Amino acid sequence: MEFEAQLRDRSAWSIGDRCSAARTLELLSTKTVFLVVRECFYGTSRFDDFVTRVGASAPAVSRALRQLESARVVVRTPYHEPGARPREEYRLTAAGEDLLPVFLALVQWGDNHLQDGHPPLAFTRGDDGRRVAVTVTTADPEPVSSGDIRIRANE
Repeated sequence: MEFEAQLRDRSAWSIGDRCSAARTLELLSTKTVFLVVRECFYGTSRFDDFVTRVGASAPAVSRALRQLESARVVVRTPYHEPGARPREEYRLTAAGEDLLPVFLALVQWGDNHLQDGHPPLAFTRGDDGRRVAVTVTTADPEPVSSGDIRIRANE
């Protein structure tokens, strides 16, 4: 990546706590939080199922869900099974769905660099079975590498 002229002197500017990457990492700061998001994508919605599938304690999952709810990544919705008390389940919001490329990019990187060629899952498009991949593109889907990206001040 290359900085535009006014940003090249890195000692002359700072985005500090306004950094979007830092804020995202703060939100997704624990393994439990990120695995709860993974489970939402996998269709998990009920608290006890999150605890079982994430493999974390109920208090840790509860904290993760509260954190994601306060960031409006998940929302609670009521459900009621016959003969049981009303309960709530968790669903991704539009902001949560926007984490899909982030989630898939991390999985793709792990598949390529940590799995010795044998990833446990494959992600494919449902209607035609083509493999799903994450890439950086321009608005008119042309692949872009980091060397092609110019960083500028967003005023």
